[in-house]
Amino acid sequence: MTILKKGMTRRQYLGATGAGMLAAGFGVRPSMADMATVRQGYQTNMWGMPTYYLLRSGLLQKHGIKFEEFAVPSGNLTMQQMVARQVDMGTYAGPSFIIGNQKGGLVAIAKIEYVGKTARVMARKDLGLKTVADLRGKKVANQTGSSTGNIFVDQIATSAGLHKGDYQEIRMNVNDMVAALAAKTVDAMVNVEPYNSIAEAEGLANTLVDYYKFDKLPVFMAAIPEFVEKNPDTIVAYLKAWLEVEKDFKNHPDKVADVIYSFYTSKGYKMSKDTFTKALSRVEVGPGWPSDLKPYMQHHAEVLLKNKKIKAIPDWSKAFREDFLKKASA
Repeated sequence: MTILKKGMTRRQYLGATGAGMLAAGFGVRPSMADMATVRQGYQTNMWGMPTYYLLRSGLLQKHGIKFEEFAVPSGNLTMQQMVARQVDMGTYAGPSFIIGNQKGGLVAIAKIEYVGKTARVMARKDLGLKTVADLRGKKVANQTGSSTGNIFVDQIATSAGLHKGDYQEIRMNVNDMVAALAAKTVDAMVNVEPYNSIAEAEGLANTLVDYYKFDKLPVFMAAIPEFVEKNPDTIVAYLKAWLEVEKDFKNHPDKVADVIYSFYTSKGYKMSKDTFTKALSRVEVGPGWPSDLKPYMQHHAEVLLKNKKIKAIPDWSKAFREDFLKKASA
């Protein structure tokens, strides 16, 4: 038989004891005031657009998270900002993450998406080039230091028999490459969506190779270790928002496309909604930790080590924080 404290109704007693159980750790949920503000970095090519959608969707606010946003042309620049501790979180592919882990101890909290279908090597249409091997002696626009840039130089070009010096690498941001093709100051570009679809739609370039044949290109959400250690509840809530972003991409693609399309039109890009939708469809959003990630990343780390871009292979048990997504999914 339950004995009520003097002056308490049964409802008041149950409410008080329930609060006590929550405070003791039974299903406690952090309040909005407990959440840290996230300094979110993202790239303005298609790889960063799921993150842009996250910031515009209201889902972070729903989970009590405030944010500041830092947009740059490509993920390797976000990685550099994180190494300098100017940004807390950001997305980029495996090679950039490995370099960031080496330089700044960055950790991954989830694989967010696959973008291998968004990356291509394209050549000016008027040149009639058909294969990567045809780039010998040509000017190739490349975002040097980016994941796509590293994969092109270290894997795609070499598999076609091309090494540094066999072609002229022109350092350039991805968002400037289509204009360079139009001006004929470069012969080819290593680029991502939506710029590839824009060049194709305008009749400027044809595809020499799709990255998906070489690499599915998983993109990670990385974080600086200090933020992760100080704000575990924020990380879990943040990933809960990402799981809802995944549902929107799968169940409400038109809604997602409208938000992201408005970003590019606001920046002055002129492309049809059909061209844009086709480009966006090449992004596969799905937070997770696939079983093949560690062997994949080990391979990329070995390539970077061989090319002296890192000094050691990361310890994946420390570089990958899989526990947060498990809690968010639960």
